[in-house]
Amino acid sequence: MRRYLIAGNWKMHKTIKETEEFFDRFLELIKEKSLEDRDIMIAPPFTALYKAYEKVKGSKIFLGAQNACWAEKGAFTGEISPIMLKELGITFVIVGHSERRHIFGEKDELINKRVKGIFDSGLTPILCVGELLEEREAGKTFEVVGRQLEKGLEGLSGVSGANLVVAYEPVWAIGTGKTATPSQAQEVHQFIREKLGELFGKEVAEEIRILYGGSVKPDNANSILKEPDVDGVLVGGASLDPEKFFKIYTA
Repeated sequence: MRRYLIAGNWKMHKTIKETEEFFDRFLELIKEKSLEDRDIMIAPPFTALYKAYEKVKGSKIFLGAQNACWAEKGAFTGEISPIMLKELGITFVIVGHSERRHIFGEKDELINKRVKGIFDSGLTPILCVGELLEEREAGKTFEVVGRQLEKGLEGLSGVSGANLVVAYEPVWAIGTGKTATPSQAQEVHQFIREKLGELFGKEVAEEIRILYGGSVKPDNANSILKEPDVDGVLVGGASLDPEKFFKIYTA
């Protein structure tokens, strides 16, 4: 049975001091109620990763990074190597987030290079896929998500449920306050699992965790997580508040 993954993406928020304050409170909450059927991951900004690593060492919290280069080292100004991230105890790396695609212009081919570099380094990529509002309204959701999966995962071998996570994030629901209904989320998650079955075989597809992201909050997390193909959530704004994120973790 797939374990839930409750993941927080802090984006470009929190200084080192704010990171320390967050974990001081969040670790207290987790001590009071740690659930055995789910994993928890938080992805701070790069500057706060070492402080986060110090705070979560010995706890059940996994650390993630918000991006990574495909290369282990080299002349790649502004990039971070998966090897550098491994030194900080990083387990998961978010890649292909809609903000990377639509603000910074990252294309499927570049995202695929990142996925392969992360995967080959022994870290677990969380590949984000999702459609724009105009694409959904034009009935192109499956076409867009299918293409992003095929191109983003091209050339991968040895995939298992332990070394790949997919996150469905409808772009129209990220930071907008709009959320896909549970049935809308389930419909796309089911499609993603079928597509993963075509790429890696049905048995592997049944193991891979598929997260939902897009204005996830304490008051809607429970209904989303009840859907059969939703294996967790990727939380943005609400993950910055230890109390709110804890409520989502315990949904």
